[in-house]
Amino acid sequence: MKTLILVRHGKSSWEYSVGDKDRPLLQRGINDAHLVSDHFNEQSIPIDATFSSPANRALHTGMIFVRQLYFPLDKFRVVNELYDFSGEYVLQFIKDLDDDLNTVLIFGHNHAFTYIANSLGNTYIENVPTSGLVQLEFDIENWNSVEKGITKQTIFPKQIRG
Repeated sequence: MKTLILVRHGKSSWEYSVGDKDRPLLQRGINDAHLVSDHFNEQSIPIDATFSSPANRALHTGMIFVRQLYFPLDKFRVVNELYDFSGEYVLQFIKDLDDDLNTVLIFGHNHAFTYIANSLGNTYIENVPTSGLVQLEFDIENWNSVEKGITKQTIFPKQIRG
């Protein structure tokens, strides 16, 4: 059994004259990442590794989750291929994961994450929102054979706020 947890970065700011990779989170993005990570942490799901896009907004979201989940920082990796908006590189990254890893948490971007959630999950999601979490499960032993699985859960900030 393999579990993939996708988390789209928090709401980011367009207010600064910086390149796309350097855009920071807005306060709402920080708050929503705390909200979703706290909610997810209540489930005590063991995670083997976390990976993030190198974009500031994804890294910051990842750091909030890592702290809230008390996840060891030495198991957190930045991966250039996760700075992907189509999903092509993200899917290849997933298929190339080490088979010793059973539960993986990835921080990245749309439209890639909505595409992956819909391609690999069994529940249609119109759009994975900022700070949104999608947990997918696969009855496989090797990541390279990943295909349609089960959408185990979604945790979106609006669901928690009500």
